[in-house]
Amino acid sequence: MMKRIATVAVIAVLLFSCKGKSDEKAFEVSGTITNNSATMIYLEHLPMATAQATVVDSARLGKDGKYELKSGSLESSVFNLRLDRSAYPFASVINDVKKVTVNVTFSKENKEFPEKYEVKGSDASNKMKDFMFAFNSQLQGIYFKDQLADSLQKAGASDSAIMALQTERSKLANDARALLDSSLRQSDNPALTMFVLGYYQSTANIAGYQLAGLGESEVKKIIDELAAKFPAHTRLAEIKKSLAGLVGSPAPEITLPDPNGTPVKLSSFRGKYVLVDFWASWCKPCRQENPNVVKAFNRFKDKNFAILGVSLDRPGQKDDWTKAIMQDKLTWTHVSDLMYWNSPIVPLYNISGIPYNVLVDPEGKIIGEKLFGEALEEKLAEVLK
Repeated sequence: MMKRIATVAVIAVLLFSCKGKSDEKAFEVSGTITNNSATMIYLEHLPMATAQATVVDSARLGKDGKYELKSGSLESSVFNLRLDRSAYPFASVINDVKKVTVNVTFSKENKEFPEKYEVKGSDASNKMKDFMFAFNSQLQGIYFKDQLADSLQKAGASDSAIMALQTERSKLANDARALLDSSLRQSDNPALTMFVLGYYQSTANIAGYQLAGLGESEVKKIIDELAAKFPAHTRLAEIKKSLAGLVGSPAPEITLPDPNGTPVKLSSFRGKYVLVDFWASWCKPCRQENPNVVKAFNRFKDKNFAILGVSLDRPGQKDDWTKAIMQDKLTWTHVSDLMYWNSPIVPLYNISGIPYNVLVDPEGKIIGEKLFGEALEEKLAEVLK
């Protein structure tokens, strides 16, 4: 469950981290860690609806497991708590109050994830925790129903027995959607609303769970209403702007160096359909999407189709970028200025999270965006007849 917290990435916003000055410690998280031999604890800022966390404070755990972490003044946001011996956070909180207490007890058998944890002082954090536990319990139920149905089928069970399991499974899926709706209605915090929305949507996009995800118009309506309710929240404003989309407009020119330092222009692909694929080696959702992009490229590369990979890798990490290209077998043109989120390409394309892509027609007009999984192949099959 906590691993999912670390990887959820969905609607999105620019990943500008905000670390306050030393005399502006406006948010504090403290508590006690039990049954874990870690020596350091980290407070990570998770920009709204993204998976890319930034460390804003760290502390050495006391002999009694006590800790205290602080962050500068930030608008409503989600923060992760992570130990030095774990790749994933063990808890998440929201800064709806100035001080939050998080006490955690780890299992003596499994030091990676907590056996239990309690949050004190933050209503939004507790609502987030309650949603995650309830939602993950429903997902676990769906998984077990699917496994049991598969076993029964292999054992030659009757159709009625399998149908009964499918009915139970459908109820769990409906309950999950009902939980989303009620959680969104009860939320009065923008970070909580966006977290719940992203957490559910990212799961609904996983084919195995077969959940009823929200449509684009539904998501837009929620964000529009949220942005109107919290007009000073800059992240929401950026998300709202990004949802306006670029379809129908000319593709802004891109001129960036390839791995050899040779400048490449997007306009040099004029006359072809080109997928401009924004990604990065550090982006786990991007790496998970890459096999789908490879599949689409191999299917359509001989039909007047090309891909321009635009990486948002960090300064000094060219080797990570080129290594990921080889590992993922991305055999198309790649460019990057290695400026991370400071790249001028980010505002040029209103990029509010990656993976992100746009499909450009032979005349240079954008005819599609955010084409992932089967949606990418379907769109390409439509235009590359």
